Amino acid sequence: MQSLKQSLRKSVLTLRDGLPLDVKSRLDSAILARILELPDYRESRTLLGYMNFGSEFSCDSWADQVLKDGKRLALPRVNRHTSTLDLYFVEDLENQLEPGLWGIREPVVERCERLKAINEVEFALLPGIAFTRKGARLGYGGGFYDKLLSGSMRPVLAVAAYGLQLVEEIPQEETDVGVEWIITESETISCRQENKF
Repeated sequence: MQSLKQSLRKSVLTLRDGLPLDVKSRLDSAILARILELPDYRESRTLLGYMNFGSEFSCDSWADQVLKDGKRLALPRVNRHTSTLDLYFVEDLENQLEPGLWGIREPVVERCERLKAINEVEFALLPGIAFTRKGARLGYGGGFYDKLLSGSMRPVLAVAAYGLQLVEEIPQEETDVGVEWIITESETISCRQENKF
């Protein structure tokens, strides 16, 4: 199963990395507009996001909009001792973030308030490499989000993805967490009906 996942990661990342910057920028804008239209986004007051790296959907515009909309934004920081994600509220993307593991911007612990529990979050935008229309998600292999979201109390989960990241099938393990929404540049896919793989 791991070799199948690794092969899928490699093929989708090659496609995603090949997007010209001007095309990527246009797709990011279309995806952002669709996320902001989601009732689950609009009705949520506390949201979890992430800071992108590489050829991922650019989260800065989304994070800026969350704050402009008067919502609370939480971002993850990798806890290297426990190999889990700690979540912190961020109000200033310029001054409360620093490069962390893999160069991904993370909250500066001394400048941010820590969330007590994931159940404070109502809506989460997750990173990932590949997704199926049923809501299966293939991440980078660290299992950080699967651990974070393993409890029964969890927010509405969404991913921002380019159409080229949609695949027919992803091998799933018992611990893999699926998502409710996949937002691409051309469609908003509800996975609620078929969230079992």
